Amino acid sequence: MALDRFSAQAADYARYRIDYPAALYEWLLPQVGRRARAWDCATGNGQVAVVLADYFARVDATDLSENQLAQAVPRSNIHYQPARAEQTPFPDQHFDLITVAQAVHWFEPAAYHQEVRRVSRPGAVLAEWGYGLVRVSPEIDPLIEHFYRATMGPYWDANRWHIDDEYARIPFPGTEVQRAHFAVRRRWSAEWFLQYLRTWSSVQKYHKQHGEDPVGALAEEVSRRWQAGEREVIFPVFARAGRIE
Repeated sequence: MALDRFSAQAADYARYRIDYPAALYEWLLPQVGRRARAWDCATGNGQVAVVLADYFARVDATDLSENQLAQAVPRSNIHYQPARAEQTPFPDQHFDLITVAQAVHWFEPAAYHQEVRRVSRPGAVLAEWGYGLVRVSPEIDPLIEHFYRATMGPYWDANRWHIDDEYARIPFPGTEVQRAHFAVRRRWSAEWFLQYLRTWSSVQKYHKQHGEDPVGALAEEVSRRWQAGEREVIFPVFARAGRIE
């Protein structure tokens, strides 16, 4: 069953998490022959759904977290509703495109794949993507790497490690699979970056168990190495897409 790890920090998630580059959509959308209906599964605050709404007559966007959906940007042709990835209210053979961003690793694969096959029109496209550990600079990256793997390591759900190997251990239910890589580049202050770290599910789990913010212990050294002003931060994005026959 899909896990909800982001309701508690839904507002911060909407503010501090990245969106996805135009190049990803330029790669994906030409693969979709018909653009009547799209389903953005595990939509979170609707980042992907809002983009798809410019290209599809109707977008259905679902998420396990009603708190996340409350942060979503409304559009006249987007219908947001709570639903699990493995069980939805949609009719059979309904969608031309299904997208899942940074969430497949939370699903129960067999049930999710069964649902994808049920609601896909013949020849529909399924696209899944995610992003790995952020990179900043040679001075700062070792701090983040240690925080990610050592400090937060015991607090990540086991599912998280599917991100590190780009879903290589998660089966894909489609054919004609294409893979691609992209990069999201942003300019952030140290404070913004630290707030982003606080949206990690592992950080929230640590805080819940110990009653303290683990990012606080990292903040002074990150800020010292960051120095004043903004730095470029880079998120590596991986994607895969294929047809559901």
